[in-house]
Order: sequence, then C-alpha cells, then structure tokens
Amino acid sequence: MSRQFSREEILERLRRTMAAGKPILVACCGAGIIAKCAELGGADIIMVVCTSKSRLMGLPTTTLGDPNNDVLALYHEIDNVVKDTPIIAGIDALDPRYWDLKKLINRYVKTGYSGLINYPTIATYYGEHKRAIRESVGLGFSREVKMINIAHEMDLFTLAYVFNVDDAEQMAKAGVDCIVPHAGTTSGGLAGFKAGTKEEASQQVQEILEAVRKINPHIVSLAHGGPFASPQDTEYLYQHTSAVGFLGASSIERIPIERAIIDIVQQFKAVSTRSE
Repeated sequence: MSRQFSREEILERLRRTMAAGKPILVACCGAGIIAKCAELGGADIIMVVCTSKSRLMGLPTTTLGDPNNDVLALYHEIDNVVKDTPIIAGIDALDPRYWDLKKLINRYVKTGYSGLINYPTIATYYGEHKRAIRESVGLGFSREVKMINIAHEMDLFTLAYVFNVDDAEQMAKAGVDCIVPHAGTTSGGLAGFKAGTKEEASQQVQEILEAVRKINPHIVSLAHGGPFASPQDTEYLYQHTSAVGFLGASSIERIPIERAIIDIVQQFKAVSTRSE
C-alpha cells in the first residue's frame, strides 16, 4: 500500500531523477497489474485516468462511463499493489455535477490521491468554436485552469495537459508544477490514431515549453502523445526539445500489452507437440 505524498515530496523526487540525468516518467495505469509493473520498472509517478478503461478493452482511447466516480473507485486497486510511488488522478473539472471544485478535489485527497491533472480535458475533444461555446456557460478550459489554481493553493502537486501556448501560459500563471504539452492522441499499436511527424510535434512542444519558461522557469517540462509512442521516439523528443520527461498512456498500458501478448501466444504456438 502506497502512502500519500506531499507536493514537495513529489517535486523532490522529480528533482532527484533530473539530477541523475534520467528522464521523468509519468505512467498511466488503469489496472493493478500495470501499476505494479510500472513501479517495478521505475516510474516516477503513477497516473489514473478515465480513458484507461477503453484502452484495456482493446479500443481506441475514449472517455467512457463516469470519469470522476470511476477514477475514485479505481484508487484502491492501484494503491493495493503500489508500494512507494505517488498516485495522481485525472480529474474531470467540467462535470457540472461538481460546481464546487474544491469539494471535488477534496474527495480525491480523502480517497488517497497525492495530486491531479486536468483530464479529461476539453481541448482533447473540442475545436475552438465548441470550446468557446462551452466557455460561455462556465464549462470551458478556464475551469480546468481554476481547478489547477485551487489545487496549487491547497499545496497539492499538479500537472496540466495543454495544447497551445495560450493554454500553457494560463496554466503556468495558475501555479502548475508540471506542464505537459499534448502532441495529439497517441499513434501506434492496434488502436492508435494517425499522428503528425516527430518534427512537427517537437516544434509544437518546444514552442509551448519556451512560453512557459518565461513565466516560471521552475515548472517541470514533460510531453505526451502524438508520434511519441515508444522509448525510441522519446530519444528524438529529448534531442529536439527541452522536455525532461514523458507522460505515457497508450504507450504504457496498451501498446506494450498488445506486443507482449501477441509475442507470447506466437511462442506457445511455435512449440511442437510430441505427436508431431
């Protein structure tokens, strides 16, 4: 059973990783076995989000069910097998059933989570026009920024998915600890999405990181998604951006499982029986 970590404890953990010259890894884990193995592999942070369910069903990444209640319910399964790694939650700030964001955050804290990220995020599913419409009723990206700011004032560890410079600047001013430029839904594997090139994605990531650094040079810079789906892909990311780590979702809990099971089944089928 993992313990609850303070914001400073998590930041110090990340500083040690960076000081050792190693990349930070935030591993999305939607099942106990994945979290258990991610910790054994050295993940710095375990993240629990609502879209894991679709990936573990063999489907493209999709929001299913009731994001907040599902993530809250999943905590025990993850915590039960994680020994000493911070577990953070993807909180749906846009669920209108929870107008009081501080009360919603406190539900996660009381459950045991050590921090949060704005996920699901409106930027994943809506273009600028629909984002503006949602904003007009108080359910836009500014509400996600407000959630991060409230969590920061509560001295909780925070990450933020951002898709452009404006999003990133808002989150930086809100006090976020880790910025995560989202390069698009992850490509690769059996259910991956089509992504742009590593060059295009790296340019997008770096533009965001440079804008954030002007506001707060101490924010930890990560990246996620798009054409960055494997450890080899992140080599390109680190060579062409100032990112010091990676947040993996499909690249942690979907693609490796697909490859491993296909490989082991083929190995079992390749063994000859005595009758042959």
